Amino acid sequence: MTPRTVAEILARLDLSPLHTTVPLFLEVGHLRAEIRCNEPLRSELEVYFADVLAAPGTVNTTVEVLDGQQLDPAPRFVDWAREPGKAGRKDAILDLCNARLIHKVRTGVTFLQSADRAIAFGPTAQNPNQVINFVNTQLLNICQRDGWQICHAAAATNGTRTLAIAGLSGGGKSTAVLHMMDRPAVSFVTNDRLLVRAGTPVPEGLGIAKMPRINPGTILHNPRLHPLLSATRRAALDALPSEELWHLEEKYDLPIRRIYGADRIRLSAPLTHIWVLNWARNGDTPTRISPVLLEERPDLLAAIMKSPGPFYQKPDGRFLRDIEQPEPEAYLSALAGVAVSEVTGGIDFDALQHAGAGVFGS
Repeated sequence: MTPRTVAEILARLDLSPLHTTVPLFLEVGHLRAEIRCNEPLRSELEVYFADVLAAPGTVNTTVEVLDGQQLDPAPRFVDWAREPGKAGRKDAILDLCNARLIHKVRTGVTFLQSADRAIAFGPTAQNPNQVINFVNTQLLNICQRDGWQICHAAAATNGTRTLAIAGLSGGGKSTAVLHMMDRPAVSFVTNDRLLVRAGTPVPEGLGIAKMPRINPGTILHNPRLHPLLSATRRAALDALPSEELWHLEEKYDLPIRRIYGADRIRLSAPLTHIWVLNWARNGDTPTRISPVLLEERPDLLAAIMKSPGPFYQKPDGRFLRDIEQPEPEAYLSALAGVAVSEVTGGIDFDALQHAGAGVFGS
């Protein structure tokens, strides 16, 4: 029988394994989260979230993780339409009364999302990154209901000035931000999701507790990152044609503390600058950074905006539908006061790093 309520879902899950677990507490900006899960996943998450671990106390959200459990019989899910340019099945949903089930088609992990419960179940221990994303999603949801907007951007800051770098997936956002971090005074804010809320004189920016996920090419072209690969793997990747290396689907977590040292993460910072990457990989003209007005460039604004996705429950309790798109006006209001520039020409990360002096100083 297809479940219709949260109570019916909970009746088919066994929460008793969590009764004796020791929770993990996280602090991200002004938000606090609690994670309840068992070993070995608990220890893995404790290491992953080391930079944001906090003492026990009042939290804004609690995430419960039930490894290995499934709903039997499985519900009949409906595919969630993917963003333009993305192929293959990824998420499927089942809407309940004031709740939603989200099923990851490729891994079999399922999530219960409601106003007061956030539960991950299925093969969670084999897919820790999906649990990490689910935890961060709860913080994103809270902020969005409080008026923040999600930007598809990476960011770095020196504490008073913050540069967000936006663009399409695979355009080099993460690589560009890591080049900025070669300056000792610059800290990491976020890799792919930046929350922004209007402020005076500039908006507030808030990153999420997620390590950068980088491609092999990013590692090969930055000597500081070479320890993330064995010498054998680096040599094999270095031998690949550049076109094949660019499109290689192989992601690595980058531990900021290990590579850049302690105190190089600052998740909360004032947002002062945005660069939107609109350059060309095979471009034969020099990289150029030109000021623009987002009001006059809807194409660049579209590269910044990011849909909350199937996990988002609005303040009135309704869940986002896959046909809904972000509202440009809300982003323009949130980003008022930010200096926005377009990056054109050929891809040149060294040129971007040099231009970063205009934001962070030499």
